[in-house]
Amino acid sequence: MTDDAAAAPICLARPLPGPDDLRAGCAAARAVDGRPLHAAALKFFWGPMDCGKSTMALQMNHNHARQGRRGLVTTRIDRSLGPQVTTRIGLAHAAVEVTDTLDLRDLVRDAWAEGVRVDYLICDEASFYNLEHIDQMADLVDNYDVDVYAFGLATDFRSCLFPAAQRLFELADSVARIQVEVLCWCGREGLLNARVVDGRVAREGEQVVIGDTVDTAEVRYQVLCRRHYRAGDLGGR
Repeated sequence: MTDDAAAAPICLARPLPGPDDLRAGCAAARAVDGRPLHAAALKFFWGPMDCGKSTMALQMNHNHARQGRRGLVTTRIDRSLGPQVTTRIGLAHAAVEVTDTLDLRDLVRDAWAEGVRVDYLICDEASFYNLEHIDQMADLVDNYDVDVYAFGLATDFRSCLFPAAQRLFELADSVARIQVEVLCWCGREGLLNARVVDGRVAREGEQVVIGDTVDTAEVRYQVLCRRHYRAGDLGGR
């Protein structure tokens, strides 16, 4: 939740919509944050490691909060292993940890019940969410007029789509690749996330294994171009 939300002096919570409200809604209706009702969107921003996904997530949260909107920040398996969004350039923000049993709709409804307005969700590390979470995001957009901005990887260390990322590609109103350029060691554009174990590119294993990008890590990850990913060539690190 943004700091602005905690300081709100009055209750501006959005009421829970009922079936009659959904049928009777009109294009001219406005939400409490001034935006047209039924104008919310599910947007997915993706890219390889080190392209600034979490940084962009925190920047977007900051920009929306400055305009008086109220939001919640969620994450799953952040590199810090804590309930926060962290970035490689040193930024951090408290976040709600997404578990298998968490229903994102209940998260928003509980906030509303406490008188806290929720206009949007920032969902970092969305590729690690489960499929139910992605459908809950779509439900929040379609039935509750809550904007959802998801950030995450598209493919795993085997170059296969994460199930949650695939579902986001299927359901999102818009999908955008983050344009911060990440380079392979050879200077070509980095496309794929290689898992490195014992100095070699791993081809088998669990889809999600926590690691780092430093050379001394027992399990580390390195962004490679397609040519050197397929060849397993890590360069002269």
